[in-house]
Amino acid sequence: MSQLATSFVLGYHGCDKSVAKKAVLDGAEIIQSDRDYDWLGPGAYFWEADPLRALEWARWKDYNEPSVIGAVIDLKHCLDLTNREDVEVLQYAYHSFIDIQEKSGLPIPENKNPSGDNNEDRVLRYLDCAVFRHLHKIIEMRIKSGLGFDAYDTVRGMFVEGDPVYEGSDIYEKSHVQIAVRNVQCIKGVFFPPDFPIEPF
Repeated sequence: MSQLATSFVLGYHGCDKSVAKKAVLDGAEIIQSDRDYDWLGPGAYFWEADPLRALEWARWKDYNEPSVIGAVIDLKHCLDLTNREDVEVLQYAYHSFIDIQEKSGLPIPENKNPSGDNNEDRVLRYLDCAVFRHLHKIIEMRIKSGLGFDAYDTVRGMFVEGDPVYEGSDIYEKSHVQIAVRNVQCIKGVFFPPDFPIEPF
């Protein structure tokens, strides 16, 4: 993680109200996602500093009662893809992954749009997820070999998504920063966001 970045951030997780209540009131852990198309690989997903985007996502998922959980997240050892050095780490993992797939005669996954239209957002990130998983496996192997590596606690990335905010703009309406929390100890506390457009109860 960049030495110039602060460690603590606020993240927001879209979910059903029943899940939000269990997390905030009963201390239930937020489920770690491990789907083959997850944007940042395995982890518990949060929108950084954007509860409204988390609510939009919960509504898009068509939960019975869309809700949002806020969380204080300590990024700790973070693969921060807004940082040039960390982007280079991911590029290394990509080349290593491609080399292994090609030598093994295995297919290379592709990022896709559910509709199959390449002109739309490729929200199914099969390739990216495979590269993140490969990177984490490389690090796990080096840790087991005693080479002094540390596993990443969190992964942070910025994504351009959606339509331009107005004609001719290169700013897009759904652009966001996401965090995948791999180490649940990084979630220091959860809360219902105050002054939010929906009531948690």
